[in-house]
Amino acid sequence: MWVRGIIGTVLCVVGGVWVAQGTGALHGSGMTGHGQYTALGTIVIVIGLVMVIWADQARRSHQKQA
Repeated sequence: MWVRGIIGTVLCVVGGVWVAQGTGALHGSGMTGHGQYTALGTIVIVIGLVMVIWADQARRSHQKQA
């Protein structure tokens, strides 16, 4: 359960960096200013959020059973 939450959190952070670089808000790499990284970052953030929500639901379900 907690592994999903950690992976989801990492994906959200990585996706956020990609969005920031793709929009030009974060400079210093070859990804800066390229719109496709904004789209990819958004997709990665959504996947990360799904994993965090999935981990939270599994944790809550496990607590109810205990």
